[in-house]
Amino acid sequence: MFDVQALMLVGAGGAVGGVLRVGLTALVTARWGATFPWGTLAVNLSGALLLGTLAGAWGLDVLLLQGPTASWWLLAVGVLGSYTTVSSFSMQSLTLLRSAEPWRGYVNIAASLFGCLLAVSLGLIVGRLAAGGAL
Repeated sequence: MFDVQALMLVGAGGAVGGVLRVGLTALVTARWGATFPWGTLAVNLSGALLLGTLAGAWGLDVLLLQGPTASWWLLAVGVLGSYTTVSSFSMQSLTLLRSAEPWRGYVNIAASLFGCLLAVSLGLIVGRLAAGGAL
């Protein structure tokens, strides 16, 4: 299913995801400060965990073979696609790499890459277990 309905679902989900991203980023930055992009990291890690959980609960193999459902378009592509942000991550990493302390940029890149891979893997396990499936 990729038609006008899918586009509407992605758009509606995107509006929600964008608001959630800005809100969580602001909360985390207020708590941990702005010397490191903690907010973007928190958003991307939680988004990876949630995406893995959805894929695990709904069956990643089914999604790959049968294609996305309306719920997938809304939640995974719309909400989580808008919620996570590789563009902010990239700009923040580049800014840190060009700063007086470039090691912060390398930490951000490593934490984001490996953290998100770990989070999506963990989410996949959680989703499969929640759906009563095998690992």
